[in-house]
Order: sequence, then C-alpha cells, then structure tokens
Amino acid sequence: MPARIRPDDPNLTWQGAISFQRTEDWTMPWRIPYEKLALFPPDALWERAAMPAGVRLSFRSDTETIAGYVDAAEESSGIDLYCDGRFQGWADLAGQERFLFDALPPGEKLIELWLPQLGQFRLRYLELSLGAAMTPYQDPRPRWITYGSSITHCRTAGRPTETWPSMVAREQGFNLTCMGYGGQCHLDPMVARMIRDLPADFLSMKVGINIYGAGSLNVRTFGPAIIGFVHIVREKHPNTPFAIISPIVSPPREATLNAVGFTLSAMREEVKVAVEALKAHGDRNIHYFDGLDLFGPEHADMLPDELHPNAQGYAVLADNFLRKVAQTVFVPSKSGTT
Repeated sequence: MPARIRPDDPNLTWQGAISFQRTEDWTMPWRIPYEKLALFPPDALWERAAMPAGVRLSFRSDTETIAGYVDAAEESSGIDLYCDGRFQGWADLAGQERFLFDALPPGEKLIELWLPQLGQFRLRYLELSLGAAMTPYQDPRPRWITYGSSITHCRTAGRPTETWPSMVAREQGFNLTCMGYGGQCHLDPMVARMIRDLPADFLSMKVGINIYGAGSLNVRTFGPAIIGFVHIVREKHPNTPFAIISPIVSPPREATLNAVGFTLSAMREEVKVAVEALKAHGDRNIHYFDGLDLFGPEHADMLPDELHPNAQGYAVLADNFLRKVAQTVFVPSKSGTT
C-alpha cells in the first residue's frame, strides 16, 4: 500500500503560503497570518486570503503517480502539476475529495503542485507510488512578492498557472508569493507589515483600482498611504528593487469621478507623484510604471467586463511585465537584497 504523506511531512515544501490552519484531519494554507486574522479586515479579505493563489506544494521524487485527498470545495479552479518545469496535467477539485495524476515521467524530478487561485484547499494527505523516494526541494530562485487586487489574484483565470504572476514567475525563474486579493488592495498597514517581515529579492505592487471602486482613499489620503506603505516595507527591505504600478486601463473609469471625486487617470498621476517623492528622499531602488504601458487602451477588447483581463489579456499582462519590469529593474545587485 502506498505510504501516506501528511501535510506536515518535512519532505513537503509549501511555497507561497503565509501561514497554515491545521486540524487533526487537514492542513489549509492562508495568504495572511491565520493566527492574527482579527488584526486584518474581516470577511472579504479573509475570504480572498483563504484562496491559495500562487501557492505550490513542492518536492523531489521518482514517483510515477500522485494522489491527493482533500476536503471537497464547492468552487475551485483545480490543481496544476508541473514536473521539472513542464506542465503535466490539471485536475478538477470542485466537489471532489481526491485528485490523481499518473504516468509521470520516470526517474527523480521536481514536482510542483500549483494550488487553486479560486476556492479553498484543505489537504488531508498525499499518496505516491509504492516504494517511491521523496526529498525536500530547497528553492534557490529569487523570492518575488507581488501585491495587488483581483487583477493580480486572477480568480477568473482558467487554471492556477494561467494567472499572470504565475506566468511571470515560471518564465523568469522566481519563487513567487502572490498577495493579490480580489477587491481588497487598500494599502492596509498590516499587509505592509506582513510584506516587510517576509524574505524578498524583488517587490511589486499594482495599486489603485480597488481604492477607486470602494472610494476607500481620496485625493488627500491616497498618495500619503502609498508613501506610508512603502516606508513600512522599507524598514526591513531598504534596498530591494520595488516596482510600483498604477492601474491598467478600465474605459468606464478613466474620466468618471468616483464617490470621493477621483478618476482613474488622476490616480495614476498620484501614484507617480508619490514614487517621485520617495525617490527625492533617498529611495534609490523604487520604480514607477504606468499601468497603461502594461495594459492600455489598445488592449480594451480583452476586458470582457471592462475591468478584468480575459485569458489572452493575462498573457499580455504577463509578457509586458516580464519585458518592462522584471527584465529591467529586477536585477540582483552585487551586494544582494534582503
């Protein structure tokens, strides 16, 4: 009988998770500290942070099958399997208590199970082929933390590895921690503290669209909130390359005043001014990127709801981020980053 691999097995690496909720029966990854939930905005943020966008289960093994036993979730974008960086297959998890991948390539290989960016994931245990060896994966790749809205969370992507952060991470060779929270990117100080306290080689955040939609910050408070958020992160990441990205295109919102008198185009200017102020006061490794340069009016036909990119749009966003951000400012310095 194949051996059962418990979620806390030391040979199993959970990458991209911030914390874990554990019971006798299962383990569930979170993207905020589970033990400090009460310190974060409840309900909506908790719901989004419970979805393991960008989280992977990684290990090395010569197994030719992987079975997983989970608590069934009502909704799920499923789970992707990569072996040695190559896509091996997808398994549906909606309403399922088990997934199975078989006919894996022979020999030892790096196995990465990309968890669903839509729906919760509660792992009971894994099973490998009878007699299969298993060793932990010590990831040597640069750590990249990216923060944003639903456009970074990518709940509507077809599969976990079809989100633009996962595309960038796999193409560029980054160890991803995705802090995209649908509807919940409001420059919360506790999120800044969380990013501050994590190891990172590269940082990015795309900010504005949720703040526009909710009217949660206005012309007086938006810029200062960006500056304060960055300063908190900089307490432990003083020299880490940090890309600040303003909103991508959303035609109905470009020139329409929201509840607090902001337009999306005006918000881009505020983000730019905040980054320029940070540069003027000594931040030598912060970089502003206009969201329209990553996904502009020429891509509006890839916004089915005039807000969120479709599958083709996520691929465009990933490609532009790679060329204009990752391959220009995400370059390790000789002294290293923190």
